[in-house]
Amino acid sequence: MQMINPAVWDRSTDWQNHFQNANPFKHAVIENFFTDEFCQRLVAEFPPFDDRLAMNENGEVGQKCTHQDLPQLGGVWREVDRFIQTPEFLHWLSQTTGVSDLLYDPHYFGGGTHENRHGQELDVHVDFNRHPITGWHRRLNLIIYLNDEWDDDWGGAIEFHKDPRAPESNEVQVVKPALNRAVIFETTYWSWHGFERIALPEGDNDKRSRKSLAPYFYTKTRPPAELTPPHSTIYVERQLPPHIQPGITLSEEDHATIVRLLARRDQHLKRLYDNILDLGGQLENAQSGEALTLNRRIRAMVGRLLTRLRLRRPR
Repeated sequence: MQMINPAVWDRSTDWQNHFQNANPFKHAVIENFFTDEFCQRLVAEFPPFDDRLAMNENGEVGQKCTHQDLPQLGGVWREVDRFIQTPEFLHWLSQTTGVSDLLYDPHYFGGGTHENRHGQELDVHVDFNRHPITGWHRRLNLIIYLNDEWDDDWGGAIEFHKDPRAPESNEVQVVKPALNRAVIFETTYWSWHGFERIALPEGDNDKRSRKSLAPYFYTKTRPPAELTPPHSTIYVERQLPPHIQPGITLSEEDHATIVRLLARRDQHLKRLYDNILDLGGQLENAQSGEALTLNRRIRAMVGRLLTRLRLRRPR
């Protein structure tokens, strides 16, 4: 059965031109990625939301569910899994982006099917840069949206940022999660992205969600200009909405937004403190002479984390 839309498959050179020249970093947006028939099969067989797969960074059941074992889902998902690891598809993806020698990730680490419910959002971030099992370099994200109906007013659009840490000069490109729309983008230390808060109409909270398929691709090496030490996902908390200024009267929605953003900031700070405690424990347990170099490195890391926390402390 034909899976990729022939009109998409035959235009890899065109997509590479879009990809290489996009701002604020390399990406391409492709409409009608799958054939209509295959896309409808993916929508119809999308796996149910599973609370066990929806634990967030704080150990709570969140509003995002990720199924990382596509073959285990069977049916159409096993077909997708078999296809995206073929030399033909990997070659097409290389032709589409200019990134050669791409590797399929059988672990779907962080990827697979994603489902996000009402109220979910994703702070702007850059992705982890090395696979935790293979050590490969993460190079490309491919996301195909599978929402059979989605209104622009419902949020959930992916945002590509130039630099969210500099709001005065930041540039943002927004892509709505329309059915069968694919986005392909590079993963580097400057590929800042996230998605805006999902705000579904009252009464639709339990009926609708933002769904997508998200496989990620790797290489064994990467260009020297893109190299950084291995790191996990790095987040930047969202700024206050620009209309919140001195002298305004806060609405109930404004107040709820401020409370939500402060709670997210505090959760992030707690994770950083937990990391510091963990590093401190490693220091205490390092006994051998060979650990001295490690001790110095960890102490330097702790110092940098403490400096960041002091800089981020609310004034």
